[in-house]
Amino acid sequence: MTDEIFEKWARTYSDTIFRVALHGVRDRGEAEDVTQTVLLRLYQHTGNFDGEEHLKHWLLRVTVNECRKVLRSPWKKRTIPLEDWDGPVEERKTDGVLDAVMALDGKYRLPVYLYYYEGYSVQEVAGVLRVNPSTIQTRLQRAREKLRSVLTEEGEGDKCSI
Repeated sequence: MTDEIFEKWARTYSDTIFRVALHGVRDRGEAEDVTQTVLLRLYQHTGNFDGEEHLKHWLLRVTVNECRKVLRSPWKKRTIPLEDWDGPVEERKTDGVLDAVMALDGKYRLPVYLYYYEGYSVQEVAGVLRVNPSTIQTRLQRAREKLRSVLTEEGEGDKCSI
């Protein structure tokens, strides 16, 4: 792979990789690390891709796998999230829907993100996550129910179009 082709692909897909990683690990710093690792793996990749869709699918697959590695690491298990720290942290204002999506379990969060935010079909999400399409449909349905109940409790239900 030439440096020009890598730069083109890195510019094109780095934002998508980062967003998927952010939803996978739920930490900005970890998502940046995952993005760098995925781009390094792309740079070191010696095979050919059968087109843009094959490349994009490969990148998403590697991103999901790297997120899983991060979540399984002993370091991640021994740390606490910054939100749980009692130190002086400035409050940030965010969209209630995105916060509710980020609060979902991982098995619901990634399918919701890939389906609604990235625009993938159920078949494509199933291919990326390596589960049956019917499992993805079930997880999306359960996630919608959870989001609907959480958002109506918070008064955000009128903003939710899921």
